Amino acid sequence: MKKKNSTNLIHAGINRTKFMETSEPLFLTSGFIYKTAEEAEQAFKEQKKRFMYSRFGNPTIEILQKKLATIEGAEACWATATGMSAVFTIFMSYLKKGDRIVAGRALFGSCHHILNVILPKFGIEVELIDGKDINCWEKALKKKTNMIFFETPSNPCLEIIDIKEVAKLAKKNGAIVVVDNVFATPILQKPINFGADLVMYSATKHIDGQGRVLGGAILGKKKFCNEVIKPFIRNTGPSISPFNAWVLIKGLETLELRVKKQSENATKIVDYLQKSKFIKKIFFPYLEESPQFNLAKKQMLGGGNIISFELTSKKNNEKEKSFSFLNNLSLINISNNLGDTKSLITHPATTTHHRLNKTEKMELGITKNLIRLSVGLEDAQDIIDDIENSLKKINI
Repeated sequence: MKKKNSTNLIHAGINRTKFMETSEPLFLTSGFIYKTAEEAEQAFKEQKKRFMYSRFGNPTIEILQKKLATIEGAEACWATATGMSAVFTIFMSYLKKGDRIVAGRALFGSCHHILNVILPKFGIEVELIDGKDINCWEKALKKKTNMIFFETPSNPCLEIIDIKEVAKLAKKNGAIVVVDNVFATPILQKPINFGADLVMYSATKHIDGQGRVLGGAILGKKKFCNEVIKPFIRNTGPSISPFNAWVLIKGLETLELRVKKQSENATKIVDYLQKSKFIKKIFFPYLEESPQFNLAKKQMLGGGNIISFELTSKKNNEKEKSFSFLNNLSLINISNNLGDTKSLITHPATTTHHRLNKTEKMELGITKNLIRLSVGLEDAQDIIDDIENSLKKINI
């Protein structure tokens, strides 16, 4: 019998030891011993399936991978040390000199750096386009392409890309589609159902969701993960630690509860912001007046917990006004992290996307008065009161 998400988040992947513990066991070990030299040889030749070294595999990490694959609806999963190591592993394990990648330009700052600075050093051609416009994908894919990469919703302005339509174009071109699903989480969106080949996460965000550990994940077909991702991780070492994997396993147990409550809170906060004279513009997937609202509803089961908004300000004091707003908050913490139980807020232009040049920021809508809010589990009215009190105190 096929189990529901809420059940799989708790029970999937469990592999109890002979002691029959209730909680998933934590194997803090770098290596494993063999009964004989012959057994070690068989293990290294992959003639016998067993654990050899925690960079190659670990019982705790395997539980996390099986649980994530079950939730995502993927055949296989490889966990990594961070979200960025997941991104880099995907690129470098599959692409080679002379290959080409097309990506939506609305990306996290470090992804921009990898695409614009690192990949070209290896002779990989990169083209960034407006991911919202399907015509841009059609035009870019007239040229032979090996990989497509995009975030949906994107960081920080929550652009929505039509996964199904882009995947159709990719298949005609022979390119694989990689989706960064961090903002939506597997609770609100499953890109594989819309034709994506690989899905990646920064598990540091909602999957942990409590500001404790770093982690990443790559999910897709078993053949691709075993033949492409596995050798790269085993030989280059972007492996997650067993302890971090165990913490993420425990985080998964409450993921659905947290994401749904955070999304409910976010919707209430958006309603408040729409009525505020201090707010110029709001970015949120389930904003009805947004031209991408219908697409967001088609792909996502909820708006998520990330809201970005622009403060009303004069042209010459946008940054100062934004900083004044952030500094006057008392409940919401200033942090570049997101997806936490605590509400977190940041100024993307000077933090997560500060390395982008002026033109790149303007193309992405990252203005000096743009604020990104990750809504937590506090009472929604308390979050609203904190925002309102801070807006009233702005002295610029």
